[in-house]
Amino acid sequence: MTSTGLRLVVGLELARRLAREWLTYTFDSDSASPQKVDLITAYEGRHRQGQGVSVTVGVSLKSYLGHRDTLTWASAVAEALRDGPQPGLELFVLPSFPTLTAVAQILAGSGVAVGAQDLSADDAGNRTGEVTGAMLAEIGCRYALTGHAERRFLFRETDAVVAAKTRAAIRHGLIPVVCVGETERVPTGTAVEVCTQQLADALPGDKPISSRLLVAYEPGWAIGADRPASDEHIIGIIAGLRDELRRRAPDSAVIYGGSAGPGLLTRLGHAVDGLFLGRFAHDPDAFAAVVAEAGNLTRLARPRQESLR
Repeated sequence: MTSTGLRLVVGLELARRLAREWLTYTFDSDSASPQKVDLITAYEGRHRQGQGVSVTVGVSLKSYLGHRDTLTWASAVAEALRDGPQPGLELFVLPSFPTLTAVAQILAGSGVAVGAQDLSADDAGNRTGEVTGAMLAEIGCRYALTGHAERRFLFRETDAVVAAKTRAAIRHGLIPVVCVGETERVPTGTAVEVCTQQLADALPGDKPISSRLLVAYEPGWAIGADRPASDEHIIGIIAGLRDELRRRAPDSAVIYGGSAGPGLLTRLGHAVDGLFLGRFAHDPDAFAAVVAEAGNLTRLARPRQESLR
């Protein structure tokens, strides 16, 4: 059998299995277009490389908590999640640099991974005050945040800097959490254009990449606000970002941040891949509540159109 024929047979078998397990519709292999087979095969790749992740919940502690309070927070979360990792859930926390190793030790076995709120664009050298991706990976970090609105605004980080830091994270085996978002309230279509361009600018080159990304959609005007963006607006932006990721980085997910809280994940369902929490989750019980909400969502099958990213 030729390699093309083998690929088609394998792709069709994966398509059948995915249809049966996740997509909840009957897949007709005789009428399937090559494009459909390719999309389903790509989704299978994400499911395999992303270790079956269905819903992602992350939280950044920013600089609100001191060292002692951060460790207290981590201990409370570890206690709340003492039953260990839950199938289908990807959980992570981004504490401040000095607490990373201690938080990782406290959360070991809880299912919550640790990442950094920033990293150097360079790998080593005379970069006083910088923390490199190599060092973050060495101490057990799994994630690194890039492109956050506060870094862009307060520290004047440009698209070029965001791209360099994203590349550095990928080089060292870290999962970049790439933040995108419009700064002011604009129509959904306009926001999609802004966000997809930010994402395109953050990714290396113009060819598809195999590295896994988390894209955090955080409209700047919703960060720290009393409510998140509307459900309809979020769903529209997520759909646009998924289209871009399908082309550039299929082994990826899109999560929403910006005054996210309880109930939002349930309302959005699988129209979003998860949430990126801020101050709300600095209460360990609140974080645990959203994790429970995410756990419930993992048991719901993804509709066909939302699963094919």
